[in-house]
Formats: sequence, structure tokens, C-alpha cells
Amino acid sequence: MRFSALTQLSCPRCSRSHDADQVTNVCTCGSPLLAEYDLAEIRAGRTREEVSARPATLWRYHELLPVRSPDQIVTLGEGMTPLLPMPAFGKEVGVPHLLMKDEGLIPTGTFKARGAAVGVSRARELGVKNIAMPTNGNAGSAWATYAARAGMGSLIAMPYDAPEICRRECRVVGAELELIDGLIGDAAALVREKLAERDGWLDVSTLREPYRIEGKKTMGLEIAEQLGWRCPDVILYPTGGGVGLIGIWKALNELVELGWITGPLPRLVAVQASGCAPIVTAYEAGAQESEPWPDARTVAFGITVPKALGDFLILRAIYETGGCAVAVDDEDLLAEQRRVAELEGTFICPEGAAAFSAVRALRASGWIEAQEEVVVLNTGTGLKYPSTVPLPS
Repeated sequence: MRFSALTQLSCPRCSRSHDADQVTNVCTCGSPLLAEYDLAEIRAGRTREEVSARPATLWRYHELLPVRSPDQIVTLGEGMTPLLPMPAFGKEVGVPHLLMKDEGLIPTGTFKARGAAVGVSRARELGVKNIAMPTNGNAGSAWATYAARAGMGSLIAMPYDAPEICRRECRVVGAELELIDGLIGDAAALVREKLAERDGWLDVSTLREPYRIEGKKTMGLEIAEQLGWRCPDVILYPTGGGVGLIGIWKALNELVELGWITGPLPRLVAVQASGCAPIVTAYEAGAQESEPWPDARTVAFGITVPKALGDFLILRAIYETGGCAVAVDDEDLLAEQRRVAELEGTFICPEGAAAFSAVRALRASGWIEAQEEVVVLNTGTGLKYPSTVPLPS
């Protein structure tokens, strides 16, 4: 059986097919592209028990990943982060079956390492020598790190307000770093300007290449496996560009088609900050796409995305699973970051804290019921955001 069962890239908006073995960004219609696999081949040639016996990295799912040769894998040991019970916090908020997928323990300290590992590996396999991207911080440092591991060059543009540690991570691995007085959209404009003057560079902005999402989807694969090949009732995900939420939705649908899980998918919840909540506004209006958010700002800097390229896919995932989108205030998410640490001994990132704040609010409203099993994605370690915890005077 093939190492990867990748067949093609397809457009979720116009249904065009694209050659997966050509360097590609988005569809001609402007939509992100999704990787497709020969699931019948996998179903006939592999069992979930065989997969579970493999080494505990995300590459255990290689048939469902786009890298065709194991020799092209660029890895730092990413994947299989723990699914931790949160009994004390769960008891306080009335959700006793509360779990946290802790991505703070992955290389570079955030879930961005998943997308970078798979995206860089596939780019190298296709002959790419240099990558470029705008970032709110963590994605840039992860992609720069994996690019260095692969022997590739990288250009990273990020706002001045991004976490300082991310700048240092980019510097130490030798990335070309550009700092922008503005938001991620302004960083994207600079990347486009720079790449117009350069040949042989690949734009790996969020959902502008098709393989970051394949790395992120492994969170969904792992959650199902860690629960004994079944789904929880609810998954909450802090949402900026929303790649992880789309990826989890894609992964679980693939597992259903493989026959490795059964039953309804979990209700997916997109969590945003009230200072930048375009998906929440679109969801509340029943819209299929979002409108750009004016003057976006929140302490949860990783989800400061005024307009996500894949917003229609985020909303589709929410609607199709019976999920929802909620916004939380910075004051509340910072309080929740502290409370989770006090009760559970885990220093989570502000984006993850937003999701915990949403659990409290959704349980109080009755949207989450007491007996339900709920998984929260903590997308990174709080150690990358020291300013969220003021020191005593």
C-alpha cells in the first residue's frame, strides 16, 4: 500500500480538481483547496489498530497525509499531545466530563507546529526552496523553525504587537523577519510585495497552500483515537483563521468514511474574542461568509484575524455539526487563564483561555449539558505570553 493515499486537490467552492503534485496555492476561483485521499484503498489495506501501534507522532496517520515519501518528512517529534481530564475546573463550571487537548506541549509550543511540519515537508517534496508568510506570531515561528530544519529559506512578516518570543524564535533560526505597524492583513500585503520581486518563493499564508490544514487535522484524528475511536459531544476551538477547526471537521468526516468511527460528529464551537468576532457575527446572522472586522484588537493575539480566507468553511463546519460561535471579553478570558492555572496547574495561552471562558458561558446558558463530554483545544503554552500575567509590585 502507498505511504500516502493522496489523489488530488479539490475546491470546496467551485468543485474544480487540481493536480496534487504541482506547487499550488488557491483555486482559480480564489478558494482554498482541500487534499483528497483514496479512502477506499486505506479502508481495504489498513485497520485503525495497525495505526495505533505506530510511533506516537502525527506521522502515524501517514496514509491520510500528503507526503508521498517517508524520506521527505521534516519532523521534530510533533503530535500525540495529551488529552487531559480537567476535573476541578469542570466541577466549578458544571461540566464534569471536561477534557483539554494540550497543544502547549508540541514543538515550538503551539499547535502551529502541526501545520508547519506537514506543510514544509510537502513543500520540500515538491521542490520548494523558500517560503514566505504573514503571521500573528506563532505560525511564523513554527514555519521558520521547520524551514530551517528542512534547509529552506523563510521570510516572515508579523505585527509589532505579536508576542516578542515569536520574533526571537524567527531570529534564532535565521529567518528573514519583517515587522509591521499594523495587523496580519498589513503583513500579508508586505509579503505579496516582496514576493512580486522574487522567483522561487512559495506563499504559505493561512489556507493559501493546501497542506497546513492536513497537519492541523491530526488534532481531530488524535482526539478520536485517544477516546477509543469515538467522538466527544462538543469540541471548542479558538478561531482566527480557523484552519484547525476546519481540519478537525475534515478529519472526523474522513474517519467516518473509513468506518473507524461511527455516530454523529461533535458539535464544533468557534470561539472568538469580542474585539475581533467576524465569525460570531456571521453565525448569528445565519450568513455563509463573514464581513471584515473593523479595528480588530484583543489580548488573544493569535485569533486577531479580521477576515478569514476560509470563513465559509468554518461556518459550514459549525452549521453541519449543529455547533455555534461565541465571543468572550478579554477581561473574562484573562480571568479564566488564571483560574485554569489555579485549579489545574496548567498555564494555557490566552486563546485557549477564551475557549474555557466559552465553556463556562455555554454551560450557564444550557447549550452544553452537564452530562456531555467536552474537549477544549488549548492551542499553545502560556509561557509564550508572559505579559498576560502581571507581576506583583
